Parts: sequence; structure tokens; C-alpha cells
Amino acid sequence: RALHSIAWQAHCTIALHAGMHCKLSTHAPEMQHAQQFSKLASHQGGQQRFLAFILLLMHKQVVAFQLTGLNSRASHRGSASMQFSAQGSGILLLDHVNMNHEAGRHDLVRAFYFELLQCAPDPRKAMNLKSGKKTLWANVGINQFHLSEGVRAQILDGCVELAYPTLDAVRHRLSHPNEILSESAFGWTDNTDHILIHDPWGSKFRLYADSGARDPRGVQPGDASEGLAMTRLTLNVPEGTSLDGIVRFYQHVFCCPGLVADNSAVINMTNGQELRFELHCDARPLDEPGFNEDGLALNNGIHLSIYVENLTSAFERAQQLGCIYVNHRFNRRAYTLEEAVEQCMFRVLNVVDPMSPDSGPILKLEHEVRSCTNADGSKYKSCPFDKVPE
Repeated sequence: RALHSIAWQAHCTIALHAGMHCKLSTHAPEMQHAQQFSKLASHQGGQQRFLAFILLLMHKQVVAFQLTGLNSRASHRGSASMQFSAQGSGILLLDHVNMNHEAGRHDLVRAFYFELLQCAPDPRKAMNLKSGKKTLWANVGINQFHLSEGVRAQILDGCVELAYPTLDAVRHRLSHPNEILSESAFGWTDNTDHILIHDPWGSKFRLYADSGARDPRGVQPGDASEGLAMTRLTLNVPEGTSLDGIVRFYQHVFCCPGLVADNSAVINMTNGQELRFELHCDARPLDEPGFNEDGLALNNGIHLSIYVENLTSAFERAQQLGCIYVNHRFNRRAYTLEEAVEQCMFRVLNVVDPMSPDSGPILKLEHEVRSCTNADGSKYKSCPFDKVPE
């Protein structure tokens, strides 16, 4: 796995610096890797330069392994995990998942997210919590759920994984959950090393114990949550979806390492978080793009918010692929790079293969792409990091 990661980082770096788009299957046999990289090296000025580059990457990777250990959390997440070092990832954090709850049902949101999961109510939405309407934010360590009101609740087609110090308290609460949850799609299965829970509308959560999962870089404001972090988000995609194309998109636009394994595309963030796209025969569309009454683009679907290392570069690469998206559901809108820098964000909807962008989107998934800093270099007000990453 380490060699796969090293080889893939080498491919991405050379492709980015040389302006190339080279197709490489991450699950090819090692000999095929060697043959393909040998051909690539011949176009980059010879084998010696390429070998020196690979040796430098290997040295950096060994140091990273010595400092962090060989993916000590993998055993907590199950045998399907294909974690690898995310050193150099351009995505610093998967900050939050935004999905609608059923309007008028703050009672179910309270019972599930705040009482059962023990997420912490974000003080920035305290008035909404008191009034019993509008959007609520539920914090889990450095991560969040943005729970907007909708005519109908959205069901995440996939799974959210949350790490806790221990599952004992969760099991105690499950022994006598709020009675109002019995009127909903709420349910759970205890699997000894983890617990699978469905929220009141059917979205699935996997809870497991990992006392070391807290992100040391910061925390969301307000009271502490019992949960330590959102460590993985899995989204189901239809069979036949180009997983290699998804990986190439994140590598090209966000300089984020990824690989394909076990019918999944796995994207790794700097802090070890995973965004996983998993082939599924009954996968539903991830987003609901349309238009408002004025004919302007509108998406009421689920979206993700990520913090990136370099907002300007990410915007420019997304723009080259024609992926910049403005959602008139929200007030902050960035059509240009200047507006993105001013707003500290931009949006992407279409995930396309950089090798064949004219083939259209592989899937539609709205990303709110954020910068950690304002235009003057100061920390962006919503960034949960204690200090701006160097």
C-alpha cells in the first residue's frame, strides 16, 4: 500500500508540474506500475532524474511513517480500509455535511443529534434552537452537520463514521432512547466493535471507539461534544461510475491523494479523514440541481464543505474544467477568482475526469470549497483551526 501511495504521488506531481494527464490504474499489478512509470520518465528527461525524484518521495514517506505509524486506526475502521499517508494533501479538512431535516421537526433533530449522538449545539445557531425552526448546526469535535430545513428530509445515500472515546455511554443511551424516535425511521444494530444507527429519516451512521481520533488542530465553537471527529464519509454511486476518474478529479483540482480499491474510490485528507465513493447497485443521485423562479441555478441537495490549502489554485483548475458553480440558494456567490478570494470560498457541482472533461460529469456533488484565510492573510472567521496552517 505504501508503494502504491508513493507511485501515485509521483504520478500526480509529475503530471501537475508538466501539465500532463496520464492515465494510470491504481490497482494495476506492480510490474505494470513500473512499466508505465518507466515510459513516463522517458518523457521527463531520462531515468536518472525520475529515479532521484522517486527516492526523494520515498524518503519523505518513510519519515512520515516513522512519525505517524502505519495507519494505526485502520483496525478500528474494518478490513475494507485502504488508508495511506495523506502527507501533501491539498484538502485540509472535510468540515461539514449539509443535509435537510424535515421542517417543523426540531424535536427529532434534538432527540437524535443532541441527545443520542451528543453532538454539541453550535452557539451561532442558538436562536434557531430556541425558536424551534430554521437551520441547526451540530458539532462533533472539529466537524459539523449543517441541518437545514426542507419540505422533506434528505437521506444520505451512504454512511457517516463518527469516532468516540468509548461506546459505553452511547450504548447506555440506546437502552432508553427518546420515545419520539420510535415514530421515525430510527433504528440501530450493535456489532460489538461498532454500532450502526439510522437517524429519524434513514441516514446511516457508523459509530466506533477511537480515543485518539480528536483533531489537534482545533475544534468548533461552543460546548464540547462527546464524539471526537467525523473520520469518514461514504457516498454510494451507481455501478459503472468511473472511480479512477473521480480520483483523478480530486488529484487534479485539489492536489489530494486517492486510490481505487474494493469497488471504492478513496480520497484522503491531510488529517486522515476519508471521503469514499462506493459502487452500489441501488445508488441514488447525490444532488438535486435545478433553477429558481428567476431561472438562476439552485441546488437543494446534500453538499460538503472542505478547507483547501490553496484556494486560488483550486479555483483556477476547477475553472479550467468548467466546474465552477454558483448556488443561488446561498447568499455567498463567487463567479470569478476575485470574488472567491473575497468570499473565502467557491462552489463546485460537477465531478469530471480531467482526462476527458468533454465527456460530461461523472457525478454531481456540491462542494463548498473554503480558504482558511481572508484576502489579507488573517484567519477566516469560520475556520475551526486554532491557527492558520503553515
